Amino acid sequence: MTRDPAPSDFATSASTTLESATSASTLLDSATLVRALIAAQFPHWADLPVEAVDVSGTANAVHRLGDDKAVRLPRTEGSAADVAKEHRWLPRLAPRLPVPVPVPLAQGVPAEGFPRAWSVCTWIEGANPTPGDGTWAPELFAADLAEFVLALRRIDATDGPPAYRSEALASRDAKTRKVMAELDGVLDAGAATAAWDKALTAPAFTGAPVWVHGDLQPGNVLVADGRLTGVIDFACMGLADPAVDLIAAWYLLPAGAREAFRTAVEADDASWERGRGWALSIAVMELAAYRESNPVMARNAWWVIGEILAE
Repeated sequence: MTRDPAPSDFATSASTTLESATSASTLLDSATLVRALIAAQFPHWADLPVEAVDVSGTANAVHRLGDDKAVRLPRTEGSAADVAKEHRWLPRLAPRLPVPVPVPLAQGVPAEGFPRAWSVCTWIEGANPTPGDGTWAPELFAADLAEFVLALRRIDATDGPPAYRSEALASRDAKTRKVMAELDGVLDAGAATAAWDKALTAPAFTGAPVWVHGDLQPGNVLVADGRLTGVIDFACMGLADPAVDLIAAWYLLPAGAREAFRTAVEADDASWERGRGWALSIAVMELAAYRESNPVMARNAWWVIGEILAE
């Protein structure tokens, strides 16, 4: 998951001993810690091998457990709060989606060495896509993405929680403009502001909110042979304007495949413009937060901003 960045999203340095209950990245990435947690709370899995997974996201450290499981350790209290939500809702959503998503298998509790709730879920094979990769057929990938988005929207929204990004796009105006101004000289702040102004002219969403993933970015999508093989990290999921998931058009697709995606999801002019606005707002905030600390996140943000300003 990629929340709108804040200083608290960054892991701080601290001791790497199991006795130290801290959010240090070195501790969260420790296979020793995961083995200890598994042995104490789920001993029937204690003999399975544990391998750290290199992820660019800022919310969780991920380890592979055996061949078919993943352990996710939240890096922040905010991310830990999402564990219960995923355990409640993903079993309901997963059977109705066209590609595999992580199914919760066990929910860990805070323990000596790790101070937060954590989870074990199913492992899904695949690799994160690279924005702009032209070595595969993006039209097929666009069709896969559209099928996923539409399937999610069709799921009964009764009692569903609000998505992390469930607010109106216009409510992000002040913060987005502030970040763009701070990035003046790093990017073309005038062009970015003009694109943002255009997005805000789109009529606001007034329909019934639908299920959205809420964070369809490269780090949360898995591909193989150019096709969508899985969608992961549903911490931002919930009910919202369907335009939120249209960020996939700019985060995941080259310009030539966007129209096919738009047609498949039946996005009207207003929702498409709001989707572009969501993508731009999220990207500039990520660029401001991660351009010196997380090269992968910064690269993705640059890609999105460049694609939007080129349109």
